[in-house]
Amino acid sequence: MPRAALLVSTALLAALIPLSAASAADDPAPTPVDRFEGEVPFASQPAEGIFTWGGDSDDPPALQLADRADAPEGAKVLAGTYDISGYGGFSHDFAATEPAHDWSAHQGIRFWWDGQDNGKKVAFEIKDGGTNGEASELWTTSFTDDFTGWKQIEIPFTDFVYRTDYQPVGGIDHVLGLTQMWGYAVTLPVGVKGRFAMDDVELYGKADQALRASVTTDAAVYPVKEGGTASVKVTVATTGSAPIDDPVTVAYTTAGGTAEAGRDYQAVSGTLTFPAGTASGATQTVKVPTLKDRSAEPAETIPLKLTVTGAKAPAETPQVVIDAHGLPYLDSKLPVKKRVADLLSRMSLEEKAGQMTQAERGAVGSGGDIAAYDLGSLLSGGGSTPTPNTAAAWAQMIDGFQLRAQATRFQIPLIYGADAVHGHNNLAGATITPHNIGIGATRDPGLAEKAGAVTAAEVRATGVSWDFAPCLCVTRDERWGRSYESFGEDPALVKSMETVIQGLQGRADGRDLKDDDKVLATAKHFVGDGGTAYGSSTTGTYTIDQGVTTVTRQQLEAVHLAPYRTAVDRGIGTVMPSYSSLEIIGDGRGPVKMHARADMINGVLKGRMGFKGFVISDWNAIDQLPGDYASHVSTAVNAGVDMMMVPYSYQDFTKTLIDQVKAGTVSERRIDDAVSRILTQKFRLGLFEHPYADTSGASKIGSTAHRAVARQAAAESQVLLKNSGGVLPLKTSEKVYVAGSNADDLGNQTGGWTITWQGASGTHTTGTTILQGMRNAGGDVTYSQDASAPTGGYDVGVVVVGETPYAEGVGDVGNGNDLVLSAADQAAVDKVCAAMKCAVLVVSGRPQLIGDRLGEIDALVASWLPGTEGDGVADVLYGKRAFTGQLPVTWPKSEAQLPINVGDASYDPQYPYGWGLTTLTRVPKGGEATLRALGAAARAAERAGADAAGRKLVGKARLLVQAKIGQSVTAAVSKPFADADHLLLTGRYGAAVEKLAEAYRAA
Repeated sequence: MPRAALLVSTALLAALIPLSAASAADDPAPTPVDRFEGEVPFASQPAEGIFTWGGDSDDPPALQLADRADAPEGAKVLAGTYDISGYGGFSHDFAATEPAHDWSAHQGIRFWWDGQDNGKKVAFEIKDGGTNGEASELWTTSFTDDFTGWKQIEIPFTDFVYRTDYQPVGGIDHVLGLTQMWGYAVTLPVGVKGRFAMDDVELYGKADQALRASVTTDAAVYPVKEGGTASVKVTVATTGSAPIDDPVTVAYTTAGGTAEAGRDYQAVSGTLTFPAGTASGATQTVKVPTLKDRSAEPAETIPLKLTVTGAKAPAETPQVVIDAHGLPYLDSKLPVKKRVADLLSRMSLEEKAGQMTQAERGAVGSGGDIAAYDLGSLLSGGGSTPTPNTAAAWAQMIDGFQLRAQATRFQIPLIYGADAVHGHNNLAGATITPHNIGIGATRDPGLAEKAGAVTAAEVRATGVSWDFAPCLCVTRDERWGRSYESFGEDPALVKSMETVIQGLQGRADGRDLKDDDKVLATAKHFVGDGGTAYGSSTTGTYTIDQGVTTVTRQQLEAVHLAPYRTAVDRGIGTVMPSYSSLEIIGDGRGPVKMHARADMINGVLKGRMGFKGFVISDWNAIDQLPGDYASHVSTAVNAGVDMMMVPYSYQDFTKTLIDQVKAGTVSERRIDDAVSRILTQKFRLGLFEHPYADTSGASKIGSTAHRAVARQAAAESQVLLKNSGGVLPLKTSEKVYVAGSNADDLGNQTGGWTITWQGASGTHTTGTTILQGMRNAGGDVTYSQDASAPTGGYDVGVVVVGETPYAEGVGDVGNGNDLVLSAADQAAVDKVCAAMKCAVLVVSGRPQLIGDRLGEIDALVASWLPGTEGDGVADVLYGKRAFTGQLPVTWPKSEAQLPINVGDASYDPQYPYGWGLTTLTRVPKGGEATLRALGAAARAAERAGADAAGRKLVGKARLLVQAKIGQSVTAAVSKPFADADHLLLTGRYGAAVEKLAEAYRAA
């Protein structure tokens, strides 16, 4: 049924339309979309309505239907005021309960706008396809408010381009069909306080064939070996796949470019004709023969200019590219160092600057700027994915970008990066392992390596060759929103888990990087990001993330730098500096942003540690440096940052960097060093020989074998903190009452950095929740999330509580987050644990404060963020596997104790670092005599270098001591117990047992 706004008679339309806007005689009458007389309400989906939106609570504009004597049509206009810091605007969505509109008969859309002459661009978007206005493609254009008073803005539909940074959910074909339209949206200017008025949105004009029919080529770039022939397929297609009504002609000619006709290629010209009645999708081919001329030269371009009559022409001129050939850097038999030197010697300053630049995929559109700016790298930020979000679409997207790089002189391939921090977490259906905090809880370096290998295989199979992981931060304050990205609070634990680097990259010498299941890894964030002081952040509403780490030089070396020494020894390919600032007590410099600390990047990392890879900045991090943009660029580059992640400002960055070199602020020697480092990794990855995605491993993405690794990691990450009366493991014969917000929520279970940057509650990928895992294990389970179902007749309750997803500073305590269970979770714990024996599982990125409820809880489990494999959690709950996890961070009694860490002089936590009870394992008998014997054996193992035996002996001593301590965890017990685990991780097995004996005596 058509909208009320469309139920306007022809006679009334004729009366309403100004003479100046009258259409040609053969044009259809304008069709109103909204007159703003009140026929469309202020509402939201699924009701038809006008509604506002914005980046935060202050950004949505204020709207009203205002009476205006000067209204171009009728009595009222849509008026509003705005003051937008992030983004904001309004939409008119058509009712999702009704059929979509068909706009295909018209030439375009127009409306009246009351200009304020502020010189700002106003974005105007229309919504096509999908199931409703909020699940559709967005097609966008803009106009400039550079006039005063009312002006009719006419926008032909041919002006709209597809928005690549928007992620719709269905009916997506990247074609502006105009037959399934769901409304429009206006995005208002940022950074200027203003007002606007709008009136009479309507469809105008008659659609011509050039709107319905378009000519495309099957690619924008056609690489061909010298002497080969390029085949350019030219296709005519129509909206709705109807045959063309009128003939379409395509005149073609080879002209321009860097190749020379008659010497490098055979010139061609002619005309292709698609007669009236030609079926949509019909294709004809233009062949461009190339010639052999000389033995060695860079790539050369041959533009094929197309002149189209009767249809919309391609968006850009296709180019045939004669591949570079015969040059030393192309010889894979030469050592990488020689290949790098040869290529570098041929490059211009502009080409070098491009290699130092990384842009976001959403910023480059179809990719024309890749060649225009000689870009060296692209990335997908958190949640930046192709549509549909499938492995095949990722590979196709990245291959399309790599094809663009083939149009550059030296055909230097892109290196494509993504934040795959716990699996290929941007890809729906990928295997998601526990976040690092859970991996640290496993104390299993071999498993960490396996998890890294799963991630690498799934990432590389989609064309991504570079992973911004692992995070080697040593988390020292659980109020930090990135706590879960850390393996733990002890640098010794972090170092032990760096086997993940070999899982990602392979052998330390880099020989495996070219393999189809390995990726370049990134150690981040250098250095001290886990030690920022609460309240020191100056980024928005963050409280601790991106703040200041204040340490002595000894603390810096022992805590924060130690993991990077290990990473360099393991051959880490790239390092990312931190957003945070570092203040070294006594050096007189005060806090200095890490991206400006040449003493740390050039001096310590590249100099003293001998790091040979390259340094990549964090997202727009140079914008946080003091001074103007030129000083941002020169400061960071001179500090040792080799490539800049400048997602949407890559054009400004490359220009500014070139200007700074020409001005002498940045030396050419520094540029050559940076580019050499970048090219070295590209050669090691084999990208020059194989720039395109090797999808042979795509069938393993989310496979049973990969999920088995994630399942094992989920099981081993579970830390049993309390188990009174042996409540765990459960028996399949027991009737189990399951409650809590995180029992059946895959999104909460996977946490942040899953499908999107912040993650989200609910089901957004493929996996098994903890509840489903319990059912799969054969459990007799009844589920009531809020514990509202009757609690009588059950043997035991399992309440799964904890946090909802967040990432980075958004998750900082004090920034809308805390360490306390929600009221609903507290109520569920209270009700279930009062009615029956109960086990409480805490699904979270950091410890939660549950001390006030410990007395009523029989069993307590720190489940962390276990990933997609809830079956792994069920494995330990039902005794298929033993609980073996240990706390990677100290579990505090109160927020007032924070920060609290192993080694502190004052240390009185709820549970100490390293704590973790076990099941299915016999606890050693005896007391101090047994500990003395274990200590003697541990010292002998230490002397013999028998690490496995030493660790096993310390593990036995730990179980014996925990059995005596029970739940009487005092300060006298906690400090030596936590110290023992640190000693264990540093290979001092005898001393570790001695500390455990000290805890035993204090218990």
